[in-house]
Amino acid sequence: MTVTRPLPLLDQPDRLEQRLKDIPPEPGVYLMRDDGDRILYIGKSKRLRSRVRSYFRQSQPLSDRIALMVHQVCEIEFIVTDSEAEALALEANLIKQHQPQFNVLLKDDKKYPYLCITWSEDYPRIFITRKRRIANPKDRYYGPYVDTRQLRSTLNLVKRIFPLRQRPKPLFKDRPCLNYDIGRCPGVCQELITPEAYHKIVEKVAMVFQGRIGELETLLSQQMQAAAAQLEFEKAAEVRDRLQGLQSLGVDQKVALPDDRISRDAIALRLGERHACIQLFQIRAGKLIGRLGFIANTDDPGSILQRVLEEHYRSLDPVEIPSTILLQHPLPDADLLETWLSQTRGRNVTLEVPQRQQKAELIAMVERNAGYELARLERGDRRNQEALQDLARLLGQPTPPRRLECYDISHSQGSNAVASRVVFLDGHPAKQEYRHYKIRNPEIRSGHSDDFASLAEVLQRRFRDYESPEALIESPDYPDLVVIDGGKGQLSTVMKILKEMGLDQVLRVISVAKQREEIFTPGVSQPLDSHPEQPGVQLLRRLRDESHRFAISFHRQQRSKRMRRSRLDEIPGLGFQRQQQLLAHFHSLDYLMQASPEQLAEVPGIGKRLAAEIYGYFRG
Repeated sequence: MTVTRPLPLLDQPDRLEQRLKDIPPEPGVYLMRDDGDRILYIGKSKRLRSRVRSYFRQSQPLSDRIALMVHQVCEIEFIVTDSEAEALALEANLIKQHQPQFNVLLKDDKKYPYLCITWSEDYPRIFITRKRRIANPKDRYYGPYVDTRQLRSTLNLVKRIFPLRQRPKPLFKDRPCLNYDIGRCPGVCQELITPEAYHKIVEKVAMVFQGRIGELETLLSQQMQAAAAQLEFEKAAEVRDRLQGLQSLGVDQKVALPDDRISRDAIALRLGERHACIQLFQIRAGKLIGRLGFIANTDDPGSILQRVLEEHYRSLDPVEIPSTILLQHPLPDADLLETWLSQTRGRNVTLEVPQRQQKAELIAMVERNAGYELARLERGDRRNQEALQDLARLLGQPTPPRRLECYDISHSQGSNAVASRVVFLDGHPAKQEYRHYKIRNPEIRSGHSDDFASLAEVLQRRFRDYESPEALIESPDYPDLVVIDGGKGQLSTVMKILKEMGLDQVLRVISVAKQREEIFTPGVSQPLDSHPEQPGVQLLRRLRDESHRFAISFHRQQRSKRMRRSRLDEIPGLGFQRQQQLLAHFHSLDYLMQASPEQLAEVPGIGKRLAAEIYGYFRG
């Protein structure tokens, strides 16, 4: 049976005109699909019909990227919303869900750290991280900050100004540590401060990273004067010291602007061949309080800036949105974004493309900084491309491999055997493609390990869902090179299982031995003639080491869980749920073993009788 694919709309003028007439002139979101029903592009507009029609006008100039997309459009869908703000929010959700090929997609650069405040906890933690994982919607991430040194310096100063929890876990079970005695911590570990009072302290800290230092200084001044009026001079002195510490923040970060009372953000970018680097300067009361960085795929500059601003301001609290945003280029939907920001902030927000004097000079400075980041990124790309080309020459391939997959096994004499799959795309780690495997082979257990059988199992599970070799080649996750951590024995085992699956002729597989960094290919007893320090071998080593790290971390995690669970599993009447409650309450097995029957009975679901059994078990 032959399936006919639909033709592009450009090849069917009558159908195109009818489809455009069907689109209403209302706010909403439109989706462009190709002949395989895949979403090519997702956009928004306050007048859908006019926006979609503009793509198909011959007089309308389009970028090369969008012009290529238009020639592939076979169907147009639309979703009508009640307002422009709803269209903007819906577009963002759909782009995150589908990741269309022709949309501007922001990329995460692990070089840029965030500051996280875990508002979902009774006693929020404040820490710097390079992984933005929103496990709870109450938690807030500030950044990503380009100047890591300034971020760490600010956080260290804030921890000296305000009494905050200094450790992720308590040092002692029954008493606070030295930080409490010197006034650095309010005694969070022993709950010497209520969650409500601690939240108020953290709210002041958040104001620093929201750029509201001026408001915070005013608030502290009022508190200092109130304490002095009530003759609470020690409290007034503490507030005074905090105020002086705040005033030392950003002393040398003045930015020459005609009006230093207005909060501004300035955004600019620099385009490269494959990437666009964007910088956003946060200026509050004439002070540069933050410098954020983003990376996107190359596209129209205005579309990139629009996407960055929408993503950035959507994650902010309304009080953090500035009154003025200085732009390097006009935005395609500037009026829509301006309306949405004004509604969100509750006050007027202005988007401005400065042309002269200090504001234009500020935009030029932001663009210059974006250029430095782009140069750094392109240097890394060039190194990766050189390594991939060298690897292609080493393996005798006509083109450099794009997707590299590496597999490794980790266990402790057979117990808790696990495997890892690590993926590099164009020489960069693609962590969203990483996978863990628990070895299911019942023959592999404590005291009996078999790396060959484990690798065979993992490769079989990886490629078993493909109906044919052709289906694997056409899939988006087809690996150009499969790397096995091991020598000739591991490689032979993998090739045997791939041959049984009929994939040995469509997959290029090699193994990398650890001792001499020797590279083995199927059916050849001698390793390839290579040098450990040549770029291609270094790339394989990075891939292999990352796979090894990923496997070991997962193995240690599984082993730790097993060791904790094995002790508690021996206690009668203590099921999985109660084990979790005990560990969550005492934070570690050591504290649990030291607890008294009364302390054990305080845990929800643990009565006096079970508490006595747990206590007796650990006391022998």
